[in-house]
Amino acid sequence: MLEAFIFATILCGFFGIILKKNLVMKIISMDIMSTGVIAYYVLVASRDGLFTPILSSVENRAYADPVPQAVILTAIVIGFSIQALMLVGVMKLARDNPTLESNEIEKNNMP
Repeated sequence: MLEAFIFATILCGFFGIILKKNLVMKIISMDIMSTGVIAYYVLVASRDGLFTPILSSVENRAYADPVPQAVILTAIVIGFSIQALMLVGVMKLARDNPTLESNEIEKNNMP
């Protein structure tokens, strides 16, 4: 059931990127989609185990793999920096154009 909600989040973000014409809404949709992808990766990676991989005398523990955790933290940081870079680009476009609708920007910048 949780996987269905995560896939619905990814699809909402994907269709938002395709269907929305406002650039800020496209950025928000991209953030929603990336959040869904990260949530799905966390869901898949959390099934292996709960304990940290520390050497001990107990042999029958299901250890959690620390690599997916590091990948997720890296993905969050990269996603945040990409989102900030896109927002700066939209701010620069907003200086020159009266609107943030992608159709209007394309019309204004055609030769």
